[in-house]
Amino acid sequence: MSTLSDLVHAQGLLNDEDVEWLHRLAGDGQLLADLASADIVIWIATEDGSFVAVAHTRPSGAATLFYRDIVGERVRPQWKTQVQGAFDSGEIVDSSSPDWFEETPTRVRAVPILRARRSDSGKPVIGVVTRHTNLGEARTPSRQQITFDECANDLFHMIAGGDFPDLAAPTSPRRGAPRASDGLIRIDVDGITTFASPNALSAFNRMGFDDELEGESLAEVTTRLVPPGREVDESLPVVVTGRAPWRTDIEARGVTVSLRAIPLKDHGSRIGAIILCRDVSELRHQEQELITKDATIREIHHRVKNNLQTVASLLRIQARRTHSDEARDALTQAMRRVDAIAVVHDTLAQGLTQKVDFDEVFHRVLKLVAEVAAAPNTRARTQSTGRFGVLPSEYATPLALALTEVVTNAVEHGLAGKEGTVTIDATRTDENLHVSVRDSGHGLPEGRVGQGLGTQIIRTLIQGELGGSIAWHGSEGEGTEVSIDIPLRWLTK
Repeated sequence: MSTLSDLVHAQGLLNDEDVEWLHRLAGDGQLLADLASADIVIWIATEDGSFVAVAHTRPSGAATLFYRDIVGERVRPQWKTQVQGAFDSGEIVDSSSPDWFEETPTRVRAVPILRARRSDSGKPVIGVVTRHTNLGEARTPSRQQITFDECANDLFHMIAGGDFPDLAAPTSPRRGAPRASDGLIRIDVDGITTFASPNALSAFNRMGFDDELEGESLAEVTTRLVPPGREVDESLPVVVTGRAPWRTDIEARGVTVSLRAIPLKDHGSRIGAIILCRDVSELRHQEQELITKDATIREIHHRVKNNLQTVASLLRIQARRTHSDEARDALTQAMRRVDAIAVVHDTLAQGLTQKVDFDEVFHRVLKLVAEVAAAPNTRARTQSTGRFGVLPSEYATPLALALTEVVTNAVEHGLAGKEGTVTIDATRTDENLHVSVRDSGHGLPEGRVGQGLGTQIIRTLIQGELGGSIAWHGSEGEGTEVSIDIPLRWLTK
């Protein structure tokens, strides 16, 4: 399905700032739909004088009119005059009589989308939002429904006046952001509560407030709820007075309630605010558990890294004290492999996810290999091109070990006793990771591959653990190239 940006850019009539404005408005489409108990559709003009729907939101507490998404469709003839009128005049246009949609009586309101402070000389009206109310579901409205409808109308007038959405509001709400159905409080310009939905009152009751919210100053209520000495978010006073479009949390008696303020304006002057609230105690508890778990995992990686470095140091000491060249080489190779694994764990200990930037890991591994593998009469230069990208931790370790072995073989055997270069090139597509390791050394006859422990380790890691393939190519005197291909479906599994 096309995104809002795709649909808007396809028309070519709006700039990037207009698109951002529409994105912000579409982000509050659910709020408008729930308050109005109606379907909300955003339209933009097309080059041929029509309109196309770029966003559609259904109400969560009322019957929808559109059982199929109409995003991407052109405006229907019965709405065209109304939408065009709002777009041209910059005024809200209501249907004069019920509009019938698939045998269902509806009421349609067309609201011009005005982007205030437009920096270019273009038309300030950048689109139209329509409200489609299902009259077939009409019944005697409750006080909550009446208040919700009043709040919706206030927001529609703010849209037509360029006061909503507010670009000062946070762009990415925290997990568990409150919705109208979770709890709604309306306050006047002085911060006095004029309406509190049952869910909102219940949320405050759970925090220890046992009275009615209506008629109370919401700022004073929250002040009484917060335990003495408890640090609170500095934005809390701004939110509970409705002076800025911010979000915050309030915690009391082990209950955490998320608050979102939406200032209401009339011709630019503040007339009150909507405060959305939601009990997010369980969500915040889960978030804290995740933070604790992340910290624990990082600490484990840190300790594993330290232990591996200790093992590597012991192997290094043992290698220096042994009198057998063969034993010394075996211990040195084991030390290098342990160090390569330690690098991966060190990288994981520094991050918040179980994914690693493998380019950083390989850069450190490459320095380690070049320092340790080179023999006294060998002068090896290593260079790396391309990018590996981010890989899951469970695949970073086998790939780091495999490349350590490949580069070590290139230095120790391909460049033995001479000066040369080892080049590592990584090419990543959506489906495959290709790594090529080339040396300018002695080379080996085509089709001949070493049978040592290093080669066995490489095959086991690449073919067995990563589900990839590996091939050796070369000729005597012209160097060797090792090609590794790993399917990304394994890396992203």
